[in-house]
Amino acid sequence: MLDATHSASRPDHAPADHPALPKERVGILLANLGTPDATDYWSMRRYLNEFLSDQRVIDYPRWKWQPLLQLIILSKRPFSSGAAYKSIWNEEANESPLMTITKAQTAAIAQKMTERYGDQVMVDFCMRYGNPSTKSKVREMVEAGCRKILFFPLYPQYAGATSATANDQFFRALMEEKWQPTARIVDPYFGHPMYIEALAQSIERAYAQADSRPDILVCSYHGVPQRYLMEGDPYHCQCQKTTRLLRERLGWDKTQITTTFQSRFGPEEWLKPYTVDEVARLAKEDGKKHIAVCAPAFSADCIETLEEINEEIKESFEEAGGEKFTYIPCLNDDPAHVDALSRVIEENLGGWVD
Repeated sequence: MLDATHSASRPDHAPADHPALPKERVGILLANLGTPDATDYWSMRRYLNEFLSDQRVIDYPRWKWQPLLQLIILSKRPFSSGAAYKSIWNEEANESPLMTITKAQTAAIAQKMTERYGDQVMVDFCMRYGNPSTKSKVREMVEAGCRKILFFPLYPQYAGATSATANDQFFRALMEEKWQPTARIVDPYFGHPMYIEALAQSIERAYAQADSRPDILVCSYHGVPQRYLMEGDPYHCQCQKTTRLLRERLGWDKTQITTTFQSRFGPEEWLKPYTVDEVARLAKEDGKKHIAVCAPAFSADCIETLEEINEEIKESFEEAGGEKFTYIPCLNDDPAHVDALSRVIEENLGGWVD
């Protein structure tokens, strides 16, 4: 990340008492979901309360949802979620893997942006829930002279519960600025050729390193209620397209790859097939003894991949008779992924920087 400090000077022809203004530049603000500050009960409760109170995530009427959330869910879930986070926690840095990886991604992208644009740009990251907050990072960028901000939600596929709520929070932060910067939002990049290429390379490396070739690749995307699809959310279609483009790039037929959805919550029907059920069916009914699982909807490994996929979903497969389970990590700060994200940024900076 670039240093937010920047030389300031009084504008030409301004009176002597005019406040000094920093040199103008462009802010590039990466945004991810978020992470608790620690794994204890109160840290988890604060994080879960912010997350589960977001009506983009849980859109039930507040009068119905909040009593259930505050009195029942948040009295129990912080313990189980805290234990899950503790199982993957980066103890050395005292932070979640998502935080560690997002910092590494940001540093790598900042280096590329500096090499190309010099001090014309400032690169940083924020979290939709938890810290660092979107509001705090927008404030830092404005104070550092960013008269334009490119906001980049790190979700390849658009969903109301991910991309849209990140954008909402960015817009709320802009509402509090006396002098609002010009803003752009990066479109979802689910079909960008460099993103698909980075995914394909990660699959090919994992298959080359495996003791035996997996019988099938399961592309497990985070789920949303089926109702959202019916209401116009494009997430399901964009996930399917990512899988199709990946299959075409790998040169595989449809029997070698499949799309599933994980992490369902509540009584509603969510997008199907459910990953946890499908991996068991693949073992029990289709006789698949070795499967590989990747998570193309996640730009960085997190609780849903390191704990849910690599522990819960793996256990479901093995209990149904599966023998080998290969988890293929998210793209994280892989150079091909950093190149892809940097290209997307460059394409969206058109007309803003030299």
